[in-house]
Amino acid sequence: MKDLIQESEAESVAAAQVEPTWPAFMRQGLEPLETLRSQIEDLQESLADIQAIGGTQVAKKTQRMMHELDAFAPAITFIGQVKSGKTTLVNTMSGRPGLLPADVNPWTSVVTSMHLGHPRSKDAPVATFSFFDAEEWDHLVKNGGRIGELSERTGAEKEAERLRVQIAEMREKTKERLGRKFELLLGQTHSYQTMANDLIQRYVCLGDDFETASSRERKGQFADITRSAELYLSAPHLPVALTLRDTPGMNDTFMMREQITIRSIRDSKICCVVLSAHQALNAVDMGIIRMISSVKSRQVVIFVNRVDELSCPHEQIPEIHASLLKTLTNRDDPEGPQIIFGSAIWGDAAQRDCIADLPPDSIAALEDYGSYATVPGIEDMDERGAVWALSGVPALYTALGERIAEGAGRKAISSVRRRATNIVSGLRASSSIVTIKATSDTIRNMEDTEIELLMSRIASDATERLNASLNTVFSSFGERVDQAHYRFVERAIDALLQHFENNGDDQVWSYSADGLRMLMRTAYQVMRSRFNKQCTKALEATAADLTEAYGRIFNVAPENFSVETPTLPDLPQPVTIAQMIILDVKTSWWKSWWGQRKGWRAHSDGFRELIEAETLPMVQDLKVTQLEDIRALAHENLNEFLSEQRSVLSDICDKAQIKTEDLHGLFGVTSQEEREELFDIIFEELDIDLDEDAGDDA
Repeated sequence: MKDLIQESEAESVAAAQVEPTWPAFMRQGLEPLETLRSQIEDLQESLADIQAIGGTQVAKKTQRMMHELDAFAPAITFIGQVKSGKTTLVNTMSGRPGLLPADVNPWTSVVTSMHLGHPRSKDAPVATFSFFDAEEWDHLVKNGGRIGELSERTGAEKEAERLRVQIAEMREKTKERLGRKFELLLGQTHSYQTMANDLIQRYVCLGDDFETASSRERKGQFADITRSAELYLSAPHLPVALTLRDTPGMNDTFMMREQITIRSIRDSKICCVVLSAHQALNAVDMGIIRMISSVKSRQVVIFVNRVDELSCPHEQIPEIHASLLKTLTNRDDPEGPQIIFGSAIWGDAAQRDCIADLPPDSIAALEDYGSYATVPGIEDMDERGAVWALSGVPALYTALGERIAEGAGRKAISSVRRRATNIVSGLRASSSIVTIKATSDTIRNMEDTEIELLMSRIASDATERLNASLNTVFSSFGERVDQAHYRFVERAIDALLQHFENNGDDQVWSYSADGLRMLMRTAYQVMRSRFNKQCTKALEATAADLTEAYGRIFNVAPENFSVETPTLPDLPQPVTIAQMIILDVKTSWWKSWWGQRKGWRAHSDGFRELIEAETLPMVQDLKVTQLEDIRALAHENLNEFLSEQRSVLSDICDKAQIKTEDLHGLFGVTSQEEREELFDIIFEELDIDLDEDAGDDA
């Protein structure tokens, strides 16, 4: 395996991709991100001011905050069915047409993350590919994934047998490709210092001709076992670093892609749903609508791609838009996600400067759309810039940028501002102590051991207070989820019995699972609101304890010294409620299950067992896995807050022990008035509007 990796890396070095050019028109639509970049730079200047007057320890803290701001790179997950054009769109938005293969193997379940503009060390790998581990692979090949589980529960023998044949075929092809290395590769990671198209295709693209092909030409050699690909690329056209995450198509034989996409959305700030204009919202896309129903509307953007395939875009687009709005309104969401129309192919052609090479039908659609589309300033653009504008990519970037700026961006800036304010408050306290020490020997009321005991007690109380708050919130949430689950099953049974009374048991009955999802989503939203309120109260109480501790430790109470509470962490999205369950399956399986029951009692008892078994994993994930993750986030947030406050108090204590002759010039200025003016200026720069801290958890 080592030889194989070294061979692949040597070849990719020889075929490393050339750095692309970045036409000026590619900055269209980036205004919200440019504004966010300006805000980040202003805050970094304030941090530099703090660093200039704060000494070595303060410099370390501010440098860490500057690094956090530089590393800010929200993730955007692109979801949609196969052939909706997701990959072409991601390639175009990254400025690298054709980098990711758009004709991936239908068996492949690879999540590809393009990290654009991320700060990286020179020796860091630029491409990393991770494989499924043995447990994940066994679950697929032995059980047939989620579809296999559903088939087993419904007793669908024909479907189960078809799956076994397909899985056996995939397993044999995989073993043929990898031979004796197959078992060794599971759970492993391959990393490379350079990147090329042939390297990427080897991990994510279709191909079976390994007997005759050279090692470089072996497309898809690892595709069946590759779970994810991480690519790190420069992006000088972007004001802020981003991660564009391309997910597998949702029309999946085993639903493995559904599970992978669910995990991807959970880790992302924004979701972009890519639909195909000529088949917008078909049966497969309804599964996508289920998935985004678990995500807040403001965090979702819908991009209707491939308008280049419409015969008359200016007439058909309004019709498609109206149809989408009608469908999305059924989500019980008055606002709904923003809908943007465009063509990734047009954007690709503008970047490659090959617009004339577009198919005649595509050019005709472009001319039709361009004659009616309202794009500000398009009359002053050259051909490439105009086509880029009509591609919809700038409008998509604007929509995504607005959501990043008002959500994750504002939250990141607010978090750093609060922490910086606490540092400046500590500096002001230190400055006051330095001034008082020149005229007094009594500044501290406690020895180091007493201070440590006090801080330990505050930390213990804070942890206990937080746990009590979380237990209250989580207990109420668990009860609500259980009640929602029980009520849903009971309503379904009642509907089933009503069906028997009206139609007998000869007619196949169906029941929607959307009611359960809505109940679960509502319960989670209530829990999120209570979490925010209870955690804010707990953190405010801890901040008050710390402020009081400062007064007890020192004989000085400088103006403006109060501890600011940290920003609450982002909670993971409850996307598990979007997974397909048995009631979503509209095939012969349900008829098969129905036909095996004799009499209404057998139907109702069997249905209760079936739906409880099918929905229990969703309930358990919400009540256990999701809540464990949230508890860990809350404690991590608290521990970072307490650690920074310990550092601030330690710095003040150090200043209180300094010799009088070393006091002058400690802060870079010698006059108390000058120091106070500097603190006032920095406080003004860091002025926090507490209402803004709600961010995207409002």
